[in-house]
Amino acid sequence: MEQGFKKLNWTQHSQIKMRQYGLSKQKLMGILRKPERKEKGIAPGTTAVMRTNKKFVNKNVALLKDDKNPPSSCRSRTSARQRTPGEIWIMYKDVKRNGAQERKIISAWRYPGVSKHGDEIPIPEDIRQELLLNNNNYDFN
Repeated sequence: MEQGFKKLNWTQHSQIKMRQYGLSKQKLMGILRKPERKEKGIAPGTTAVMRTNKKFVNKNVALLKDDKNPPSSCRSRTSARQRTPGEIWIMYKDVKRNGAQERKIISAWRYPGVSKHGDEIPIPEDIRQELLLNNNNYDFN
């Protein structure tokens, strides 16, 4: 997050999508601070940032192929932390109000796949329709 932005303003739409996709404010603030990628948003004057969910597999455990009953310590490690591949996206707009900079969070969502750099932002169709139809309700200024 760039210096000078003291306040985050969350729209009602973004709060609903956070509940829908199981995203916390802390997780989204981390993405805003250190995004993996930054693109132009679909709404006028907005920016979209993302970070991928990387897979984590414990590679320190080597099981013998013959061993049908590995020790319990090995069994628990084989199913070590694995995250579903995908991306978490946030769309926001930087606004100046009363002389202070604000960052208005417009929407947040999980994309189950992996998008290519430079392609159109993968926004679920329901979110895209809601943003385009209700463009005036979100007060992007």
